[in-house]
Amino acid sequence: MIDLAESYSKGESEREVGRVIEELGIRRSDLIISSKIFFGQANRKGPNDKGLSRKHVIEGMKEILERLRVDYVDIIFAHRPDPTVPMEEVVRAFNHLIDTGKAFYWGTSEWSARQVEEAYHVAAKLNLIAPIAEQVQYNCFHRQRFESEYQYLYEKYGYGTTIWSPLASGILTGKYNNGIPEGKLGCSVTILALAWAASHPNASTVILGASNPEQLLENLKALETLKKFTPEVREKINKILDNTPAPEPNLRPL
Repeated sequence: MIDLAESYSKGESEREVGRVIEELGIRRSDLIISSKIFFGQANRKGPNDKGLSRKHVIEGMKEILERLRVDYVDIIFAHRPDPTVPMEEVVRAFNHLIDTGKAFYWGTSEWSARQVEEAYHVAAKLNLIAPIAEQVQYNCFHRQRFESEYQYLYEKYGYGTTIWSPLASGILTGKYNNGIPEGKLGCSVTILALAWAASHPNASTVILGASNPEQLLENLKALETLKKFTPEVREKINKILDNTPAPEPNLRPL
């Protein structure tokens, strides 16, 4: 899975991925590609160049596909909620992308559980497709939304997740490892943090960021450590962290 966004490096990340796919002759069916719409391009300041209006969603998607040199993405995320646009317009816009073959699914990123729930209600009312997953920050230091706020979404809708920042923007790379017992799993703090995030039952996908191939290969060792992650191991780590979030007290369906 390759995760991108219209705003990453002013669109250059999508152009580079498109170039590599074409030059290496990789079959599109062998890849899962996701991208995100909201922020637009940094050098464009017009009122229609960002947000989740039907106009920007449709025109932004067209440009994403042009940069990627592909006909569709597997999932397109609403990169942020947009309080200036009615939820019905947002749901209809992303359904248009699906109906016209530009995306197979749509999802959310950094939306509250309430906003996701509203999108579900609007989609059900209009007999349209609801979002299927949230791209959410989740790591040892950032747990409340993923583990507590979204719990209702997991239980009612089977809502999926793609986790970003599993290493807390580099903090969990070994600099702050006081209290982590050495030798128990035979791995670095980085690998431990990645395996911990991936071991949660509601973690569908964990996004890795790497500045070189060696770093990526090192991070992938978390797959082997994950096999050793029993519920007992996770519980021991949680006791060390001592920051398990409390359940959301007032979350109710709309």
